[in-house]
Amino acid sequence: MIPIAATAEHTASDKITTHFKLRKLHSLLGIIPVGLFLIEHLSVNSLAATAHGERVFNAAVQVLRGLPYLIVVELLFIFLPILYHGIYGIFVTTEASVNVGTYRYTRNWMYVVQRVTGVLTFIFVVVHLLNFRIAGMINPELHMTFEVVQQQLSVPWVMIFYIVGVLASVIHFCNGIWNFCITWGITIGRQAQRTCAYVCLALGVALSVLGVNALLAFVGKAIILNI
Repeated sequence: MIPIAATAEHTASDKITTHFKLRKLHSLLGIIPVGLFLIEHLSVNSLAATAHGERVFNAAVQVLRGLPYLIVVELLFIFLPILYHGIYGIFVTTEASVNVGTYRYTRNWMYVVQRVTGVLTFIFVVVHLLNFRIAGMINPELHMTFEVVQQQLSVPWVMIFYIVGVLASVIHFCNGIWNFCITWGITIGRQAQRTCAYVCLALGVALSVLGVNALLAFVGKAIILNI
């Protein structure tokens, strides 16, 4: 007969192991494919800031819509990973212990920022998918085109919502890269972590400019125009 204490200890150990594996999967999916999708999405949107933005953007969207097995690809490599990463991320957030009031270290603040931007990003992504992708599947007239996006972003509060959403997504992604490199044993030493932080910061600034500039381009207010 197995002692009750031993059984309880074994069950607790199994829970810790399972939670560790789920956290690892959550971390990995945040980079691949969700993070890569973010970069691709911002890059395509940035085409709106080219000299012939409307034509170039619509052509790129048509190419993407013409990909074979698009629904399957979106479901397996975009929707499900985003759903898991978002829901499990919120679960982790509810268990988070915030101690920035006691320990005002940079890493403590970044921990809080990661949780806050994670919730904001998940809300933003859900609204964005419902507003464009799902709506387009239900009503073909609402398929994403330059004109449709322009009409949406011409509403001031919608533009503000999207700017906040893009910035939250970029911050969450770039800070997530830094955490990923540590938890996966890629950056072990302090110098490696510091270098990685600078790289993530540079990437964050670049993606933020790319994303916000693209949003402004849809309403003819791009700060930077690509020829």
